Amino acid sequence: MMRPVLALCLALGWLAGCASSPTPSLYVLQPVAGPVKQTRVMNVELRRISLAGYLDRPEMVRGPRDYRLSVDSNARWAEPLGGMLERVLTEDLVQRLPQAAVFAEAGAISTRPDLVLELDVQRLDSDAEGHVVVLAQVALRPEGGVARATTLRLRQDIGGVGSPADQAAAISAVIGSLADEIGARVAGF
Repeated sequence: MMRPVLALCLALGWLAGCASSPTPSLYVLQPVAGPVKQTRVMNVELRRISLAGYLDRPEMVRGPRDYRLSVDSNARWAEPLGGMLERVLTEDLVQRLPQAAVFAEAGAISTRPDLVLELDVQRLDSDAEGHVVVLAQVALRPEGGVARATTLRLRQDIGGVGSPADQAAAISAVIGSLADEIGARVAGF
């Protein structure tokens, strides 16, 4: 008879603990304005962004420090990070490349691209010096042509106290810098 009472007490304690856990805060990335580049009139298709596996989660990732990542269960992305990066990078590129029609492969608009943009994000987290670091392989391929690929490593100071909001702002800024680099390369085609 003691076991059912113990089980009931444990269940009630668990429910009370769940009721008191904080509601996670949701964060989004924002487009960041950058330099406008002159291009020919063209259609640019951003393919689905490939993310390193450790980034493909709802929680914000910080680190690594001492070979360990930190995941904040109460600081979450408002949408899947890969989709959000595609949306924000597309908007950043639309602002920087006004003569080009930039669209995401995953979107509802589809047309034959003159230039295909592929992006493989291998790192997007904070370092020990208080910067957000993005390490990405970028490939631009003209329709029917050979891709030109490069690896970009960019850093952005997190600033503030390093809160999740500061990290989201720094990631937005570093993605804006990535759009600057990509925009300059698109203008060279």
